[in-house]
Amino acid sequence: MPDIPIQVVPPAPADNPFDVVHLMRPGTLSLAALPPLSLYIHLPWCLKKCPYCDFNSHEFNPQKGRSGSADALPEQAYLDALCADLEASLPLFWGRPVYSIFIGGGTPSLFSPAAIDRLLGDIRARVKLDADAEITLEANPGTFERDRFRAYRAAGVTRLSVGVQSFNDEHLAALGRVHNGAQARAALEEAASCFDTFNLDLMYALPGQTLAQCQADVRTALSFAPPHLSVYHLTIEPNTLFAKHPPTVPEDDDAYDMLDAITEATTAAGMDRYEISAYAKPGHRCWHNLNYWQFGDYLGLGAGAHSKLSFAHRLVRQVRAREPKLYMAQALAGNAVVQHSSVARSELPFEFMLNALRLREGVPLAMLTERTGLPMSAFAAALDEAERQGLLARDWQRLWPTERGFDFLSDLQALFLP
Repeated sequence: MPDIPIQVVPPAPADNPFDVVHLMRPGTLSLAALPPLSLYIHLPWCLKKCPYCDFNSHEFNPQKGRSGSADALPEQAYLDALCADLEASLPLFWGRPVYSIFIGGGTPSLFSPAAIDRLLGDIRARVKLDADAEITLEANPGTFERDRFRAYRAAGVTRLSVGVQSFNDEHLAALGRVHNGAQARAALEEAASCFDTFNLDLMYALPGQTLAQCQADVRTALSFAPPHLSVYHLTIEPNTLFAKHPPTVPEDDDAYDMLDAITEATTAAGMDRYEISAYAKPGHRCWHNLNYWQFGDYLGLGAGAHSKLSFAHRLVRQVRAREPKLYMAQALAGNAVVQHSSVARSELPFEFMLNALRLREGVPLAMLTERTGLPMSAFAAALDEAERQGLLARDWQRLWPTERGFDFLSDLQALFLP
């Protein structure tokens, strides 16, 4: 990797994001108990930056090394930084069990099985990991090698998430993916043979895609009997190549038809659409993502990772340094966190509903107060208006989005803005 001058600036003592005494001081919120805790690990490198991707990913291609020689992926240096970051964060959640780990990216499957084995070993040595913890690793078919997935399973990964996106070679090329349909099929065959549960990522409303082509992708995906399927509408995000050079994508009505076809096919295959973008067979819902949607806590480690952590009288968010080399330097110096703030009381109803209303079954009413520390009166006016508009339903135990609310989710969530 090219040498970049790094200036590490320690935070002022008053802004120390690891000062637990300061975080435990009295405040305007009152949480009776802390929510479940998950761990997110960000491995930021990809073989190639996809033109639609706005995630914190950085191209690493061993064929493009300096002076014609390949640079090595800095696995061990990055793992050292993650370990230092975790150790600095321990006071924030000391004694709390961790129920899931999600290793995302980037393309985490660029890291060797030995590196993943070391990473999970470092975590187990430092945190109280639940005996049945779900441990997910994102994998790209472009990094697939025979027995590689099996080695991840042996390292302790319990769930694989395979970023297929499409099986159509023309659509994969339009998306800038580094794999083709044959590689996607081979990767899924290996995933199905190694893991009791795995996820398949699929996208629709792709450049030039027809309804029939979307249906063909779904049929192919379901032929591998995935226990979990994540389906995403291609969106043009700011600061991406597609934002600068927008492709021609299907009209909204055509995209709705594609989504209806996806939901119909997955239902026939015994999968339940439990979240706006997720379908699962019984017993295979993603626990890690459910914890996000139910406003649980998560500690994010790695370049650009985000955290949300609860304390008795406040909820705080943190962001790590985004550029990988800067992150590694600052993590080793104990200063990986570059943004640290409490969530404003007025923003909590929207923050909670932005997540919870993604779930088709909604959430228990008690969770609104348990996870935010606010009284029910803080939600009352928006709940009444959402119900009046037919976007939300509730009984004495739960609230949930109606079919109309699920179709117009952004409108429903916006009712809870400050």
